[in-house]
Formats: sequence, structure tokens, C-alpha cells
Amino acid sequence: MAMQRTLPAVWLTPLLTADPVVAALRQATAPCLLVGGTADPFWDGPLARQLSAHVLEVEGANHGMYVPGPLASSASVLGQVATAVEEFLDGVLWP
Repeated sequence: MAMQRTLPAVWLTPLLTADPVVAALRQATAPCLLVGGTADPFWDGPLARQLSAHVLEVEGANHGMYVPGPLASSASVLGQVATAVEEFLDGVLWP
């Protein structure tokens, strides 16, 4: 829907192994932030960086953006995601 309306978008853990998702991202003309983790089987970091200039890739994070270890580590990931979204919005929507 965002692609059809030419709206900037944030994609949290997009299914980059699904052809329809990749096709939609390739057609998007508005900026988008792609967020994923290296332990997510549906994430493809090199492809994400081809599809968008705005990518947050979290080392060791799975599809739920959880990382191994204490829960505080996953909470820190949430902070990274929130900061990336904030910076994306500040740079794209409210420069």
C-alpha cells in the first residue's frame, strides 16, 4: 500500500526471501527503512542494501529481533530500532 501511494515506509523484518515482497520493494519510489537481523532466515543483508539506502541490520537478531543472551540485550535492539526509525523519519519526512 505504501508503495502504491508513494509513501515512505519502515519495513520491520521484511520477508526478503519472498518474491512478491522483493518486487514491491523494487517498485517503491519513496524511501524505505529496512530492518532485519543476521539470524533471521528471511533476511538477506546484501539484498536489503541493494533495495534501500536506509538499512538497519542487527548482528545475531532473529525474525523477532531477539538476540541470544540476557533479555536486556534484546531490549537494546529495540532501542536501536527505535533510533533508526527516528533518524529515518527525521531525515526523510522532517528534514
